[in-house]
Amino acid sequence: MRHARVVVSHNAPDRPPIRLARGDAVQLGDRDTGWPEFVWTTIAEGHEGWVPAKLFDREQGPATALDDYDTRELDTQADEVVTLQYELAGWWWARNALGHQGWIPARSLELLDDNDGEDA
Repeated sequence: MRHARVVVSHNAPDRPPIRLARGDAVQLGDRDTGWPEFVWTTIAEGHEGWVPAKLFDREQGPATALDDYDTRELDTQADEVVTLQYELAGWWWARNALGHQGWIPARSLELLDDNDGEDA
């Protein structure tokens, strides 16, 4: 597993995460100006959140999810070491020392050598 040190604390947004399953019908809105790879997504239940646009069969309007996705973000503190799972659209899915998982912006992390952070 790869590890990283948090260099800038990250706080999850104050809205419930949304989860998509492959084949789910959604409504796509505008692209995020700060993260242009993300599009504002509304799921059938009416919940909304940012999702990578490449996970849909079209750019805007009614669309279908091409893969599963969870918008859950991970609260982190500077100097915390996390275990990285995979990267998507400039974010890493990570796990902290307590076992909590979620997305962290790659720009908030310093990647460690494989031998650094082994005890995290």
